[in-house]
Amino acid sequence: MPHAQLRVRRAIDGDLQALIDLETRSFATDRISPRQWRWHLESDSARVLVALHERRLVGACVMFFRKGSDLARLYSMAVAAELRGQRVGEQLLEAAEAAAQRSGCRRLRLEVRDGNAAAQRLYERNGYQRIARLPAYYADGEDGWRYEKTLSRAGAG
Repeated sequence: MPHAQLRVRRAIDGDLQALIDLETRSFATDRISPRQWRWHLESDSARVLVALHERRLVGACVMFFRKGSDLARLYSMAVAAELRGQRVGEQLLEAAEAAAQRSGCRRLRLEVRDGNAAAQRLYERNGYQRIARLPAYYADGEDGWRYEKTLSRAGAG
């Protein structure tokens, strides 16, 4: 899949079912519920970005912002299994960083499962630093890692 064929944009209400379907296929536990998805789509403190390939939703991420804070949180990111390893996650991450900067944030933080080596490589390749181990962080008892990146001022705006 060539890079140019992917489009990342802010999610709209019409994406709800595709977001729920992607979440169900991507995660066995710690899923975002349909009610939570609706709330995130309408919330001023959340931003949902979607990646589209040939008009099909193939990736999504959810970010949270706190008023008065320079820290944004990348809460969740999912990529359709058939497109993993094809830069979808990287493009979503770039879009998330740009959205954080536009919202006045200077840092982006996230958590990742201990067993998700592919995601850890993605974040580390893109300048994220491990800042904390999170014992039994996930609902199924798996440990996690917290990562953070200081966002550059270049490109903000």
